[in-house]
Amino acid sequence: MTYRYDFADTPFGDALCVFSDEGLVAFDLPEGMHRDSPWALEAIARMLHAVPEPDPGASAEIDELLHAYFSGEPIRFDRELTLDWRLANGFTRSALQSVCEIPWGESASYGEVAAMAGSPGAARAVGTACRNTPFSIVVPVHRVVRADGSPGEYGAHPERKRYLLDLEADAAARARPVQHVRPGV
Repeated sequence: MTYRYDFADTPFGDALCVFSDEGLVAFDLPEGMHRDSPWALEAIARMLHAVPEPDPGASAEIDELLHAYFSGEPIRFDRELTLDWRLANGFTRSALQSVCEIPWGESASYGEVAAMAGSPGAARAVGTACRNTPFSIVVPVHRVVRADGSPGEYGAHPERKRYLLDLEADAAARARPVQHVRPGV
């Protein structure tokens, strides 16, 4: 198996995109990472047991999708990209694949996702799966909220989660048809 990498631009900074022969294997927004950070690949190389090779331009498709997404288009990354799930196994994979089913502009609680993944009562495990996703943004773990509807955390960046939830909610609200009601009818 060969691995290659490139970077994509997001409003949060550079995202590391790692590809296998089978598809996107990781999309990560490492803390304080820049394209020239020498440590950018260390964690992913440990997980893959291989060092990805640079492949400038490999993220072109993701860049286009991200641009559309951050412009308010309801992009479903898991349908637009081939995802290589090798870094997510067992319940984690089931939970993350269930997260992909949460519609654009909507949210589901950790408990609801646990039930969707076939393990009611595994809300904490869903939280762990979301925290450890190899596909930040691409798998919309930001749509998973606490049982009381509050957003909760998003790694160390709850402001990013709020930004993504607001982006989708605002775009979804703009997309809904306006219903006109005639007075007295």
